[in-house]
Amino acid sequence: MGESAVKRTAKGDVRNRFIFNMLRDIRALEIMLERGLFESGVERIGAEQEMCLVDQHWKPAPVNMSVLSELNDPHYTTELARFNMEMNLDPLEFTGSCLSTLENQLRDLVTRVDQVAERFNAHPILTGILPTIHKSDLEMENITPNPRYRILSDLLVEFRGGSFELHISGTDELITKHQNILFEACNTSFQVHYQIEADEFVDKYNWAQAISGPILAQATNSPLLLGKRLWRETRIALFQQSIDIRKSSKVMRDRIPRVFFGTGWVRNSILELFQEDIARHEIIFSADIEEDALRTLEEGGIPKLKALLLHNGSIYKWNRPVYGITDGKPHLRIENRLFPSGPTVVDEMANTAFWLGLMKGMPDAYRNIDQKMDFDDAKTNFIKAARMGLGAQFRWFKHNKMIPSDELIIKELIPIAREGLKKAKIDRKDITRYLDIIQQRVETQRTGSQWVVDTFSRFKKEVAPDEALVATTAGIYYRQKEGKPVHTWSKGRLKEGGSWVNRYKRIHQIMSTDLFTVREEDLINLVTNIMDWRNFHHIPVENSKGELKGLISSDLLIHYFGSNFDREIGKLTVKDIMIKNPVTVKPDMLTVDALRLMRRKDLKYLLVVQEKKLVGIVTEYDFVRICQSLFEELESGQ
Repeated sequence: MGESAVKRTAKGDVRNRFIFNMLRDIRALEIMLERGLFESGVERIGAEQEMCLVDQHWKPAPVNMSVLSELNDPHYTTELARFNMEMNLDPLEFTGSCLSTLENQLRDLVTRVDQVAERFNAHPILTGILPTIHKSDLEMENITPNPRYRILSDLLVEFRGGSFELHISGTDELITKHQNILFEACNTSFQVHYQIEADEFVDKYNWAQAISGPILAQATNSPLLLGKRLWRETRIALFQQSIDIRKSSKVMRDRIPRVFFGTGWVRNSILELFQEDIARHEIIFSADIEEDALRTLEEGGIPKLKALLLHNGSIYKWNRPVYGITDGKPHLRIENRLFPSGPTVVDEMANTAFWLGLMKGMPDAYRNIDQKMDFDDAKTNFIKAARMGLGAQFRWFKHNKMIPSDELIIKELIPIAREGLKKAKIDRKDITRYLDIIQQRVETQRTGSQWVVDTFSRFKKEVAPDEALVATTAGIYYRQKEGKPVHTWSKGRLKEGGSWVNRYKRIHQIMSTDLFTVREEDLINLVTNIMDWRNFHHIPVENSKGELKGLISSDLLIHYFGSNFDREIGKLTVKDIMIKNPVTVKPDMLTVDALRLMRRKDLKYLLVVQEKKLVGIVTEYDFVRICQSLFEELESGQ
């Protein structure tokens, strides 16, 4: 979606004209390949950094337009949501000190964002998925005010014909729906670009696909979404599902999502990938294109292939093939979209060096991959890596058995990457520094995802989930500022989450969401047993749609049985005695207002409801826990 002047694809002649231009672009590309018109003898690298902006409470800060206006620098640009930004780094020749130069520019650009964002009470944070994002942050008011983003959302919703559905299972499970595409804005990545020789594209692209699994396994940094511990790189599942326009059907028919790994090895040229995109995927964008690519070529010019690139930009391969022009010369490159943002700049650069070294150092034995490795193995390795990180085992070329990810990376891939970087004449100190980070990260099994999962899980045993998420996010930021690689990070501390305002200000921050509920038709005997087994004093009543219908409390049961001690209770149901209109509040209610409400109405609980659905409960115990924490803060002088 790099073009700002895009519009909805019209029907009839306008749509057909765009398709006509796209087909001429494909033919022009084919001729350029046949004539050998692509730049040769030089390799370039580049990168794109996506980031989240957080406020002083470690929640999403929708201030990107203000920050960008203040920065006033073409290196920075918008992303889908108001709380995200992107930075584009300058392309460099892949040799000498290019990696440390790239790192220095990246660090400087991130530092400048931090300085400017602070004027708006915000900070940038590098993480694959921001732990503190709530579903309420994903409403259309937070979409960046650029027409192309709203067009994208409207079109995909239209094609979908209803809500986007998420179903991701890991340690926890997330099942939810959403009416727009802003779940995609939860994802932030660090993308690496590698310009390659046109006649090497097939082997290099297939190699990039083959190494995707192990490359991703050691770089995972996105284990949480909406407080749920899901995949080690949840971005992979979330990106596909958040913009998936395929519809459920009783008819068994294979359809390829717009976000996908691939369908097979490339056999002959880059043309196959573009042709597949045109054949398989609906054209959802168009633009007024004046250029005739074939005529430009005939006149000795270099066509921009705008129609083809616009369509390509609406399809999201994890290794994306790209046509570009630099200094008037056309080139081909691969954009690696696998890596999450973070955990630190140096971690991102280590990932970059590892991948580029592997790409440059591809052994001759791995050419003609289609004859040596099943594509389904490469795809399965990729999914395993996203799900399990370094816990995955892979099926790899010469090995007839599954090989642990750490063994494959340390014994085989790091040596290949080292030789590749030497071949590119990268400075020796940079080779050692970056690849040592990869090796130590893998040996210690301490990826960004591992640190986040360990920290959040430990905090969650002591405090409410929202407080645990806030403290985890704060811990990420502070360690990011220190700049040390993630495998050396210290344990997170709850107090890093800041004052009570960051942790207890609103009801959603303290409510319990792991709820036990009953139905109206359930027997009271079931309720009393659940209360006894779990030591509960309140159980909400909901219907099959998850809508709140009432409440059963221990006080209610005591009163009922005390007044009806001679009544047969064997057939007594929840509906017979439940409180039918219990007091409810919304998740964004101020905690102090909720406490006042409980005191005024002499309540021991509050049910939290959103759109008629029960989403949480707050009890006296939650306020006792808050009081304990506040007194401990006072005692320690915070």
